[in-house]
Amino acid sequence: MTSQEAKLWARLRRKQLYGVNFRRQHPMDRFILDFFCHQHKLVIEVDGGHHVEPEQQAYDQARTEWLEGRGLRVIRFTNRDIDANIEGVLSEIARQCGCDEEAPSPRRGEPELGEVTADSQDDG
Repeated sequence: MTSQEAKLWARLRRKQLYGVNFRRQHPMDRFILDFFCHQHKLVIEVDGGHHVEPEQQAYDQARTEWLEGRGLRVIRFTNRDIDANIEGVLSEIARQCGCDEEAPSPRRGEPELGEVTADSQDDG
């Protein structure tokens, strides 16, 4: 994984984004998908600098068409997107999954909205 893929994975793994399960480096036929959400049929690709080359763009387009032909949606982010605006990237992924963007995504170890914890209970 590239450092940008690792940065994104750190925020997607363990259902951190609205409880949605993502897989990384998911094999599909002859391709390896950077990230995949089976529930929402969503493929997330992280593109480095070589993706601006005409040959790579043609390959990416053919690959996207092949995946879409199997009922999947493909979204792409550049390394720069992830480095400069990880929150925006996560917001777009959540939108693509149909998640409620108003509710904050719980962090590991934090209670979900409405969850009762010892700290939140009234002593009476």
